[in-house]
Amino acid sequence: MGRMIIGVDPHKASVTIEVIDERGVVAATGRFATDNTSYHSMLGYARQSWRHRVWAVEGAAGVGRPLAQRLVADGEQVLDVPAKLAARVRVFDTGQGRKTDATDAHSIAAVALRTPDLRRLAVEDADLVALRLLVDRRDELSRRRVQALNRLHRLLAELIAGGAKKDLTPLQAKALLASVRPRDVAGRTRRRMTAEELADLVGVDVKLKAIKRELRDAVLARGSHLMDVYGVGPAGAARILVDVGNVARFADRNRFASWTGTAPLEASSGELIRHRLSRAGNRRMNHVLHIAAIVQLRNDTPGRAYYRRKRADGKTPMEALRCLKRRLSDVVYRQLVDDAKRSEAGPGGHSGATLLSSAVDLPPVIDTSDQPLPGPAPATLPAPTTPAKTAASPTGASTRRRDRGVNVERPTGRTTLTPTSAGAPSPRARKPRP
Repeated sequence: MGRMIIGVDPHKASVTIEVIDERGVVAATGRFATDNTSYHSMLGYARQSWRHRVWAVEGAAGVGRPLAQRLVADGEQVLDVPAKLAARVRVFDTGQGRKTDATDAHSIAAVALRTPDLRRLAVEDADLVALRLLVDRRDELSRRRVQALNRLHRLLAELIAGGAKKDLTPLQAKALLASVRPRDVAGRTRRRMTAEELADLVGVDVKLKAIKRELRDAVLARGSHLMDVYGVGPAGAARILVDVGNVARFADRNRFASWTGTAPLEASSGELIRHRLSRAGNRRMNHVLHIAAIVQLRNDTPGRAYYRRKRADGKTPMEALRCLKRRLSDVVYRQLVDDAKRSEAGPGGHSGATLLSSAVDLPPVIDTSDQPLPGPAPATLPAPTTPAKTAASPTGASTRRRDRGVNVERPTGRTTLTPTSAGAPSPRARKPRP
């Protein structure tokens, strides 16, 4: 028997699987709970039934992360199937978009069968997992701070005529609150709520400062020099390290730019040659590069000089900003590669890293229409002798990645696998296509 592919549709409390062979014929289906007993029952049956097997898990960077990492830790080969790709295959295979756990598991297995360049998972680096937890916590605190500040502005606008200024600090808000002494019940209640919001804002600021110091120490401990890039702070450097994982999984800077969403997409038709904004890629990474570009524009940096040259070439402010973000993507990629070369721990510049990617994000797959900006990618941003010209439309529509040769045929026969775990219902077998 050849290699068997086990498509897994993961959920919090259950997983649905479908096993197919290399011809796409379904060998078994099943549904298992996610507790230890059911998990070991599913794994034991798979090991007993199929010697050569590979697991295909949808969303191994999200809801499927716990199951995927358990399988990897047990020595299983696991592939990460992007949810968007599985959804497209489900529509092509069934002819309609009806979504069930059984059809999801079938489309996941079909993607793993027909797509050769899916990302294979490895055991996550413990230090990188801790860094991910810290940076996620920092993002949550930042959102909480924005919410508290918005509520504070709303309450101050009701207490003080004209409200408070936009860039309000906790000390300024405390001084404004001390100048107000309402006498009615509504006013006193409003003032008390404002004081509570101010106390919450101060508490969040204290936590943010502490976690920023922790992130800086963690980034430096990994031997990274990302913070040497102007505009990239501890939080941005930590986010880059967490989402990139191993920089060796990117073939070149162009694929890295496509993954960050900074490579413009070609939208040419006939003799009209034009490009448009890419809304694909990792939006967190795109946000980090956007913040770095804004910081460079606000200061006298090579990035601002590059932006002004693009404006002099006739580009709009948004087009010039996107060009700067594309160049910053090259700088970040070069820095990651340099860190990897300097590090003696292994590929990617991270201790314990391997040539395999951990379950951190979508695979760096690009399309033939992804056109990067021409020109070199130095570690700094010097003035080029001949400015590179790349058009980028500021009003681009949302793009869709093409499926890379996925052609699924409905299998003609199947066998239903009855799970041995207690309380795990068996799925309803689908009728074969005539």
